[in-house]
Amino acid sequence: MARPGALIRWIRRRARTSEYVFIALATAVGAAAAVATILIGAAARTLQHWFYRLPPTARLSELPAIGGPVLLVLPLGGAALILFNRLTRARRRPMVDAVEANALHGGIMSVPDSLVISGQTAISNGFGASVGLEAAYAQLGGAAASVASRLFNPRRADRRVLVGAGAGAAIAAAFGAPLAGAFYAFEIVIGAYTPSAIAPVAAASLAGALVAQGLGVQPYLLNATAGQPVETHHYLLYGLLGAICALLGILLMLGVAGAERLVRLARVPDAARPVLGGALLMPIALVSPQVLSAGHGALHADLAVGVTAGFILTILLAKSAASIISLACSFRGGLFFASLFLGTLIGQLFALGLAAIVGHPVVSPVNAALVGMAGLAVAVVGGPMTMAMLVLEATHDFGLTGAVIAAALIAGTIVRETFGYSFSTWRLHLRGESVRSARDVGWVRSLTARQMMRRDTKVMLASSSIGEFRRRFPLGSTTRVVLIEPDGTYAGIVPTAVAYGERCDPAAPVQSLAVAQDKALSADLDIATVMRRFDAAQSDELAVLDSGRKVLGLISETFVRRRYAEELEKSQRELFGEA
Repeated sequence: MARPGALIRWIRRRARTSEYVFIALATAVGAAAAVATILIGAAARTLQHWFYRLPPTARLSELPAIGGPVLLVLPLGGAALILFNRLTRARRRPMVDAVEANALHGGIMSVPDSLVISGQTAISNGFGASVGLEAAYAQLGGAAASVASRLFNPRRADRRVLVGAGAGAAIAAAFGAPLAGAFYAFEIVIGAYTPSAIAPVAAASLAGALVAQGLGVQPYLLNATAGQPVETHHYLLYGLLGAICALLGILLMLGVAGAERLVRLARVPDAARPVLGGALLMPIALVSPQVLSAGHGALHADLAVGVTAGFILTILLAKSAASIISLACSFRGGLFFASLFLGTLIGQLFALGLAAIVGHPVVSPVNAALVGMAGLAVAVVGGPMTMAMLVLEATHDFGLTGAVIAAALIAGTIVRETFGYSFSTWRLHLRGESVRSARDVGWVRSLTARQMMRRDTKVMLASSSIGEFRRRFPLGSTTRVVLIEPDGTYAGIVPTAVAYGERCDPAAPVQSLAVAQDKALSADLDIATVMRRFDAAQSDELAVLDSGRKVLGLISETFVRRRYAEELEKSQRELFGEA
């Protein structure tokens, strides 16, 4: 029998050369992601059943009412989250999610940090905060991929695919929707539809859905059914609904950022924010328990039972406020399912509003709810095909799915043109990052001026004469010489050929020939910034300096642009599986 170490080495070699083995590895990651999803979901639901005394099959958000004293669980949950953060030292280091890992770090994730994020999310959701568990699901799926990456050491591109496959499989397991899970991986976590990733991502998503089904997990949207058939003129109306969802989604994201700013301006200590958030959620939950947790039970109840426009508007405003407060007050979670739930409310209001204006029903409220669900989710989370496949797998209605795709594309286009970010990348933007998707830009940041510079730079004192320069550097010996001051600081660059001009006085100081005296590069600048600096400097070569303006090396524009082209070509080969 082969030893485990030998088997791992064999898989490691084969995973780099055999697509079959890599697909099998992605399938295993998908199955592990499904198990992790089931466990974290069960933990959060167990907390809800303990603290809110729910019936065995009930969900928190479908309860008709909750007594005031019971709602003290919300600030208690904030205290529990604070204790958890202190025990895990969660606030002392930045923690990377799957999107950021794939965009900036080549798919490298910290398993301990992923467990901390998942624990924070489970506590927040389990005590009733208005956040979803999907962020924890995707995080654990990425963590499963990270474990596999440490064992089998795949290439950078393959590691990113594994992270996407793990996150997608987790979503597939939660929703019982392998197509939605696969597109989640492509659109949200990998950032591109890559031919080389289709098979491993699809295999992982199928494995995740099948494992969850085999373990008896009920998908979130199992009971969703479409209404009347979609007619051609309905597409225009649903397109308008998509535009409305885009605007409301932007307002929701800005609301979270604005509320976080208000909390900071109020100088509420970080350690006290979850308790404050729990206290602020209590009066909102008294209006209706539908605002609590992610809203799974409320979504099913509101779709199954016709409710009035006034009730829908009340829940829409209350749920939006609850989600904003929860995230602004440092509860952990995401807006994935909240956007789905809020989208159904917007869609129903849209259908009822049209009926009130025209005098008779124009579109089915159920259809409008499902289109609104996808439209708002695309505006907030992104992924138009992800949401379209989610509706298709929930309803099996291709006509409605076409309307969903139209609305989702309109919503996504408006958000990109007017706002530019999804919720996950918006929060990165608030931290100072310029990332707009999970597309791999980490190689750009990792390729710095320090790595590209030539260290064998010829240097000379700026006070030296041109004659001395000629004696030390004959024509052909070097193309450029860097000038320095007596204290070693940078003073400019002299092209060797210029020093041999007929009009040059050999007794004149060589500094009179220097160029780019006030233009240089810092060692930590990435390649994209370096190219912009060359464009601005209009120089063929620039010096690389440390923080004290001491010369570290020299770098040429030709080499930088050639290196950039090589890296782009490498990325293109990886995109099509040719690497």
